[in-house]
Amino acid sequence: MDAAYDVIIIGGGPIGIACALNAQRAGLSYLVLEKGCLTNSLYNYPLYMTFFSTSERLEVGNIPFVCINPKPNRPEALEYYRRVTTSNHLNVRLFEEVKEIKSNGKEYTIHTQDGLYHARHVIIATGFYDIPNMLNIPGEQLPKVTHYYKDPHFYATRRVLVVGANNSAVDAALETYRRGADVTMVIREESIGKRVKYWVKPDIENRIKEGSIKAYFHSSLAEVREKEAVINTPEGLVTIPNDFVIAMTGYQPNFSFLEKTGIALSDDAKKYPAYNPITMETNMPRIYLAGVVCGGMDTHVWFIENSREHADKIIQHIKTRV
Repeated sequence: MDAAYDVIIIGGGPIGIACALNAQRAGLSYLVLEKGCLTNSLYNYPLYMTFFSTSERLEVGNIPFVCINPKPNRPEALEYYRRVTTSNHLNVRLFEEVKEIKSNGKEYTIHTQDGLYHARHVIIATGFYDIPNMLNIPGEQLPKVTHYYKDPHFYATRRVLVVGANNSAVDAALETYRRGADVTMVIREESIGKRVKYWVKPDIENRIKEGSIKAYFHSSLAEVREKEAVINTPEGLVTIPNDFVIAMTGYQPNFSFLEKTGIALSDDAKKYPAYNPITMETNMPRIYLAGVVCGGMDTHVWFIENSREHADKIIQHIKTRV
């Protein structure tokens, strides 16, 4: 396309949608490019996931999120963000992955698998859900191992090992247990994570205490085999029969994409991207970051609730330049 947009937004999640709403209301020409379906990360959440936050804290663009229950679940969130997108006729192109961003000094060329786009400003709101943190152990590539958990019914009556101790791991353990799975948890720390949802934490702790769900604390998964798993415990290696491994080890942003774009990352393990917290502009002129991608490996810093304001900051700054 020959005409340059005022802004191209990479990522069609809640924060990308918030940026699009603000750009539309500011009278800017814009386009959202999303490599998957709308709110792709939320779509890939577990089927029965309930948000920690209330619905009003997940709203974007001051558009009410009406929910019967105190806290919305995944289907309700998908419906809300879809209706926000369609009823406001946001300019979104789905299943179009951005491969590269190049500058000619005056504007940026955005390369996707379907073509080229030009923009004076770029907002990267790509989240961190696409690249799992790997265990780097033998057998991790076996088909029985997954870093994404979707539906507990799949694991009914099977011997399931869950790696992790935070919300995703606890939800997977409890839901598969209640579908008849024989569940074992492998936890690095001495206890269930402190960030686990307050209405779920007593449930998992009681199931472990009564022995319904087995748990190895201060332990790590050492190896996965076709019909068993090896756990490194304080007492030594323990081998247990196993059919499936659900490794809830967390995720990370696409750092290689950020670096290829020219965005500087911190030298430490956190890999914080460089940006101005007042304007959200990175070290690359007219390229901005929005949402959880701002946190680098610190993925528990930014959420929908506290990063919605990024859209306001960015569009206000772009308006001063257009």
